[in-house]
Amino acid sequence: MNGLGTRSRPRKETTGTVSHRTIALDAGNYDLKFWNGAGHPRAIRSVRFQLPQGRDPVRYSDQSPLIELPDGTRYHFGTQAYKYRRQQQTVVENKVDLARLHLYACLEPERDEEISQFPLHVYASTPDPTRNADAIKAQLMGMHEFKRNGVPFRVTVEHVEVEREGIGSYRYAQQLGLIPDSGYAIVVDIGGGTWLSRLIDAEGDVIDENVMDRGGSYELATAISFDRRLIDALGTTVDPAIVMDGFKAGHCYADTGLSWSLWLEEYLDPWFKGIFQTIKAQYTPYMPRVTRFLVTGGSSHLIAERLAGRKLFAVMPDPQFANVRGLFPIAEGWQLCMTTK
Repeated sequence: MNGLGTRSRPRKETTGTVSHRTIALDAGNYDLKFWNGAGHPRAIRSVRFQLPQGRDPVRYSDQSPLIELPDGTRYHFGTQAYKYRRQQQTVVENKVDLARLHLYACLEPERDEEISQFPLHVYASTPDPTRNADAIKAQLMGMHEFKRNGVPFRVTVEHVEVEREGIGSYRYAQQLGLIPDSGYAIVVDIGGGTWLSRLIDAEGDVIDENVMDRGGSYELATAISFDRRLIDALGTTVDPAIVMDGFKAGHCYADTGLSWSLWLEEYLDPWFKGIFQTIKAQYTPYMPRVTRFLVTGGSSHLIAERLAGRKLFAVMPDPQFANVRGLFPIAEGWQLCMTTK
């Protein structure tokens, strides 16, 4: 079981009909985004610490939950994990292997209760469903028992759908009226560890696609972390994960007051050009029919200013949560069919 939770065949309900809960889950390399269809989607920093048996946890919360498995193994997720000496960063791991733990971290109790027990439908995404969908479904389907922030959970996952990452953003953009009725759209989803592009026609079919296993904002952060200006000012090695946090906090390194904002452009420009030159090279034959570039993903804010005013480009509002919003089914059974020709 790899220490990642217990799973068994769903037990048959012996009582009356119980309505299921639904969660859309976009488990990214930088943060875990999830939504139950109400209010604003939530996010948990995708970093964790496995506590030794004799170690008491620091303060936990819904934003930084403590997960305990039946064998006693405990994981502290979110920003509170930085308060321990060492952390495990999803961006340098295979997040597919962590699907079960990520689901546990994102399941919040709906009310104060001694045990949280319910059937669950999960709508998830992955950059490459052909390669990873079966593994994700195998981890998530069935009965799960664990504790989250001290509350016991007994959850039966009855249904799992795994879609292409970025398709949720396309679907949400349609709802917002950002996709023209004719022509092709290119979705550019720039995440923490990866970036990807999908070429989608007016009927919603994926014509072509490209998934880059590297090249997201972690690569940009790693390049910055080797710059002598930051290393010398800090007096020690630079952690790329903290640089990634700084991308959303004024380009400052934690609480040191040190910033790379004055020379960020030296790294941002080649990173930006590398992404869009790759896209141009791949989709050149289709360009006469492209009527929209849809830029989304949790790292797209880094290049939003560069794209402002460009006719073909639309940067998703609240891009961090665009994909998870589009993953959630608008009505039971409603899903746009996305197929690769």
